[in-house]
Amino acid sequence: MNRSTTNRRCAPAPDSGGGVLNGPARNKSAAGASRVLDRDDIRRAITRIAHEIIERNKGAAGLALIGIHTRGVPVAHRLGRLISEIEGQPVPVGEIDIAQHRDDRPHDNAASRTHIDFPIADKTVVLVDEVLYTGRTVRAAMDALIEHGRPAQVQLAVLVDRGHRELPIRADYVGKNIPTSRRERVTVHLSDLDGEEAVLIERSSGAPSSGEDSGGDSEVPRS
Repeated sequence: MNRSTTNRRCAPAPDSGGGVLNGPARNKSAAGASRVLDRDDIRRAITRIAHEIIERNKGAAGLALIGIHTRGVPVAHRLGRLISEIEGQPVPVGEIDIAQHRDDRPHDNAASRTHIDFPIADKTVVLVDEVLYTGRTVRAAMDALIEHGRPAQVQLAVLVDRGHRELPIRADYVGKNIPTSRRERVTVHLSDLDGEEAVLIERSSGAPSSGEDSGGDSEVPRS
């Protein structure tokens, strides 16, 4: 994962996969939210990210994917299946819970949902989340990850980058760059958890948000 602002050769350009979405590209849903990605859009974005991961890492050898709870987990599993099918070799997929590593809310005593049953030392680990916002979720995920070993390299893949970074963190692989205001809420629905596939934007009537959730819950502002 690239923490600097230097452009990387393999990082997607801002218009990668269909370009910036705004204006008429946002279709109003019945609930008043704007639907910016549908099932086919999400499928194409994840497929493209899988190919970009393979190209950048010259195959799947030494690669592992770790999804950030909650909705980063199904995205990671989809990427893992695609990469395994393309390369003809299994790619380990894990799950990481960042609740005890956040810097913007009190820690609780809930059981960790982290599940990493393979060594990560000396592997290229791709952290996967559905939305990149301030960067604080990713920072917490890296802290949690290092407790399980020292990977050779950490990369970051996200389905949506909505901007408004508060930390110097940048994704290596982006499905869609979607410009938003801090008064807007980005919600990702995945069939694995929600019964439908969509990315929605809803304008909040409250104050601009600077917080993040615990790794994918759509009812609170995203990371």
